[in-house]
Amino acid sequence: MISVTDLCFRRQDGDQVHTLFDGFSFNMAAQEQVALLGDSGSGKTTLLHLLAGLLSPDSGQIEVNDELISAYNEQQLAHYRRKIGLIFQHYQLLECLNVKQNILFQYKLNFPRQTPAELDALVEQLGLSNKLNKFPSQLSGGEQQRVGIARALLNQPKLILADEPTGNLDQVRSHQVVEMLTTLCKERQINLVMVTHSHQLTRYFDSVKVLANGQFNG
Repeated sequence: MISVTDLCFRRQDGDQVHTLFDGFSFNMAAQEQVALLGDSGSGKTTLLHLLAGLLSPDSGQIEVNDELISAYNEQQLAHYRRKIGLIFQHYQLLECLNVKQNILFQYKLNFPRQTPAELDALVEQLGLSNKLNKFPSQLSGGEQQRVGIARALLNQPKLILADEPTGNLDQVRSHQVVEMLTTLCKERQINLVMVTHSHQLTRYFDSVKVLANGQFNG
């Protein structure tokens, strides 16, 4: 569950201050999946970063699964970020690690002495079983993004935040990746918020929100 109340956030750009959110509020039900649309500069990625605890609001409250993250200090936010899943447009894979090591990277930060029981089943679902010993440079864009999805899912998060995860993929691979992501999140009862520019991809989501002038128009 996500609850944002009276959120205000301003961004400094040289001598100018831009107000992206001023009294912005919204709620998201448990397990809901939301596609977030909006023009460039509308604040989509900023909102995602606020929900991820990568940015802090100037005022207002952000509550995620009963955690008031807007009141957290940096140490608490770092702990919070380890419990959610983040998926990026540019994959953020470590070139020096193979696929299996990349998938396990965040999990090992939390549980250094354990191997997750669901690893084999997850990589099988994502079609990566025969790719585990390959390195990112040996994978296609779609395969690299599936590695990112596996990494995000492995910690069994209650929330996944995805920032333009198909931005570097063609149309066919974009649909494959988003359909796979939404299906896996539904199976695991995970909240999903995904930023996208593609209206076609919104058909896989429970609801669509359009961000404009610091508010949702849909």
